[in-house]
Amino acid sequence: MSPRSGIVNGLDGHTRLYWEATGRGDPVLLVHGLGLSGGAWWRTVDALAPAMCVFTFDHRGIGRSQSWTYAYTTEAMADDAISILDDLGIDRVHLYGFSLGGMIAQQIALRHPARVRSLVLGATHSGGRRATSPDPDVVGFIRRRGNMPAEQAAWASVPYNYGPRSRIEHVGRIAEDIERRLQNPFNERAYRAQLLAASLHNCFSRLHRIGAPTLVVHGARDRMIPVANARVIAQHVPGARLTILEDAGHLYPTEEPGVDESIREFFAAQA
Repeated sequence: MSPRSGIVNGLDGHTRLYWEATGRGDPVLLVHGLGLSGGAWWRTVDALAPAMCVFTFDHRGIGRSQSWTYAYTTEAMADDAISILDDLGIDRVHLYGFSLGGMIAQQIALRHPARVRSLVLGATHSGGRRATSPDPDVVGFIRRRGNMPAEQAAWASVPYNYGPRSRIEHVGRIAEDIERRLQNPFNERAYRAQLLAASLHNCFSRLHRIGAPTLVVHGARDRMIPVANARVIAQHVPGARLTILEDAGHLYPTEEPGVDESIREFFAAQA
């Protein structure tokens, strides 16, 4: 399946956003995490595209998307996603946000509820007083990562992104992830702007307003965003389902690729 692609002007007039679409069927929009382009979704795209039309995009300032300002918020990044749907004439989508993308997906579901048919929140947090922060050594790594050469940073992140079992049993999958990641230039300014957006994110007090059918997915061994955050979200989003992957770390799509099939079944059930 050859992807279709294009460029969209952002709603704020300061961004140009690159998107791709693969497959046919109900539309699903994938929103990725910190510093990553839409291409980082490649495993999930392969799993969903046989049954759905899968849209990915590069966040402002990342990959092939441009930004003329580096003052980011999760609200603004949510509006970026909506600008793509508007340009393509898509009224409603299934929505899957991962990590920072999960924070953006919360904002989409709250700011534009009529656009969201169903919602998957992966490896993310809601912010606010109930958010559980990572350990200090993880925070320190995240802060200094932006100053590292790209390949060094990618390999140095392995103990933080993947669980212990995967680092032993799935070295090949991790190497594939890093090879793909290095194909897209890393923008230090955009990375730091995204970090600030994530630190300011706070949807906790509004989670009860999310009306879309919601599935929360998280790895029990996640060091980047501790699993306690998933339980908070699932507790406060009405009717949310919770899936905890016991042996997975932060990048669970690599560690437990079968979860993508479960997510596809969740989307199909809401169609």
